[in-house]
Amino acid sequence: MCYIYILECSDHTLYTGWTKDLEKRLKTHQKGKGAKYTRARLPVKLVYFEKHKDQISAQKREYEIKQMTRKEKLKLICSL
Repeated sequence: MCYIYILECSDHTLYTGWTKDLEKRLKTHQKGKGAKYTRARLPVKLVYFEKHKDQISAQKREYEIKQMTRKEKLKLICSL
């Protein structure tokens, strides 16, 4: 199982990523050892995630989300 996720950073920007272990990845981000982008914008909070059956589908979806505008991402987040 793989996940794509969206984090809201302390400056209210959004970060999108994928992982095989969502809980572990979130802890890594919170410790400042995640992506360079989030390190300078702590704390971060999980605002959205999706489950995917494999890495390829998760990475494709991550790419799709990264191509979205902020407005489209916020609409996706609010669709929960």
